Amino acid sequence: MKTRILFVCLGNICRSPSAEAAFKGLVKKKGISHKFDIDSSGTYGYHEGEPADRRMQSHAVRRGYNLTSISRPFKPEKDWDEFDFIIGMDDSNMKNLAEMARNKEDIKKLFKMTDFSNNYNHTEVPDPYYGGDQGFELVLDLLEDASEGLFEFLNSNAK
Repeated sequence: MKTRILFVCLGNICRSPSAEAAFKGLVKKKGISHKFDIDSSGTYGYHEGEPADRRMQSHAVRRGYNLTSISRPFKPEKDWDEFDFIIGMDDSNMKNLAEMARNKEDIKKLFKMTDFSNNYNHTEVPDPYYGGDQGFELVLDLLEDASEGLFEFLNSNAK
């Protein structure tokens, strides 16, 4: 059975598609892509149907990631059932997701990306949308680090 992971940010055009790509890249490198279903969404549908932010795509490509996902809103009636892990990028999105939870079982699936960080002390993956190049690079640094930590967590808690 595949482990199903959904990464969530606000608009699903910067952080969550990058988290999706970083984690897909990690499991591909480890030769176990077939063991995962990985997707991303946003807590708001502002950018529904749009590709990832062009600036985020540009920074991601330099690291070997292709952000192919198309923005979609989080669907509580479907996503809580479809995914094993729902991973938010910041406190605001964690709060929004918790408010969309239907029960305690949904809440048990909810994690924050930075909880898996090994080498950074950030408590959130900051939204780079209104910033410059450094913000996009920081997001990728944090996501790569937390992806490694998430992978270790999944391995140590394998079903």
